[in-house]
Amino acid sequence: MKMTTMTKGISRFVLRTSVALPLVMAPAVSVTVLEAVGVSAPFAQASAAEETRKVPAMRENVFKKLGKVQEAADAEDWNAALAALRDMEEGKDKYNAYEKAQMYFFYGFVYYSMERYNQAIASYKNVLAQGVENIPVGTELNSIKTIAQLYMVTEDFGQALKYLNRWFDRAETVSATDYALRGQAHYQNGDEDGALRDINKAVSMFEADGKVPKENWLSLQRFLYYEKNDYKKVTSILEKLVKYYPKGEYYKQLSGMYGELKREKDQLHMMEAAYIAGALQKEKELLNMAYLFMGNEVPYKGAKVIKKGIDEKKIERTSKNLETLAQAYQMAQELQKSIPQLEAAAKLSEEGELYSRLAGIYLDLDKNEKALEMGGKALKKGDLKRPDQLYIVLGMANANLKKYDTALKNLEKAKKDERSEKFANQWIEFVKTEKSREEQLAI
Repeated sequence: MKMTTMTKGISRFVLRTSVALPLVMAPAVSVTVLEAVGVSAPFAQASAAEETRKVPAMRENVFKKLGKVQEAADAEDWNAALAALRDMEEGKDKYNAYEKAQMYFFYGFVYYSMERYNQAIASYKNVLAQGVENIPVGTELNSIKTIAQLYMVTEDFGQALKYLNRWFDRAETVSATDYALRGQAHYQNGDEDGALRDINKAVSMFEADGKVPKENWLSLQRFLYYEKNDYKKVTSILEKLVKYYPKGEYYKQLSGMYGELKREKDQLHMMEAAYIAGALQKEKELLNMAYLFMGNEVPYKGAKVIKKGIDEKKIERTSKNLETLAQAYQMAQELQKSIPQLEAAAKLSEEGELYSRLAGIYLDLDKNEKALEMGGKALKKGDLKRPDQLYIVLGMANANLKKYDTALKNLEKAKKDERSEKFANQWIEFVKTEKSREEQLAI
């Protein structure tokens, strides 16, 4: 389906913004790294949740060395933490697999904190390389998931998906946030169907718990349905975004979707909401707002939008824009406000057409001198679509002013166009009759 002007704003670029998902990386320093990997006291074994996996014990001397790393990490002195780890690594040949795994886990945490992501990935892989039978289940799953997240950061989305799928297969509990993360990975890896399945799952899980889905989840979901041209789905998602995260951009996009679905009244109301919210700042947007008002029989509001836009220099004061403003006033039966705008438009125009229209308006208002003035300007600028019609206006204005000879000259010119010949002849007969009557009265 071809996009309308109102929906072009919902482009791939726009819809890809604000979809990045928050990463939950290695444990925060407020929870010690030792506790995060299942070590809270010397010689600690796996936690109760991990009792089915027996891992080697950590010896006291190794625990103390890790404690020094922890102290540096608590102070966020990453260089000191790294130095302590390197000092510790010199004796790694004497460590059992569990102790090595904890050392590499610390390395991963420190490298992550230093934003050295590739080295962090390698360190967490070294944790897994010690053999899953030698590390607690929590440490294994934490490492796998963190590797996946780090691959997201480094934009290696294929590897991110590989490790996320591995984590999904092993994890007992998968949250909505986990599905959203994998959905993002699918999307970035070019699998929009996979992305949609996961982001739909994330949203439905949140909604089932009575929670409001996160804005970036809805944003990605909206984009994926837009790519499928499922405008009804896009509309329903945008309605949620407007409700929970009211922003001008969402108002505009929802208005565009209502336009696609031929819901003109809803389109107008939503665009007006965007206008009131100050989201319409560009000339094209403001003019579209005015056209919507005019098309829905509220032209005076359309005129106000254009007038305000011109006054604030958001709409350029061109002949065309002034003509549109005049048209809006005219539709609203505000002729006295329409005429000055149309005159200003005519003055800026390179053609005489607007002056010709003004001549007709002044004739209707019985302002014959002004009609002749505007008609003269129209002829001077030229490039008229129907000069015959202008000559009829001039003929009628001159006749009203009892300038019969000039009126006849105007009407003779008008009748040269066969489209005006019949009407011009009727007026010629009338003018001749009036002229004769006036002459008789003068005797």
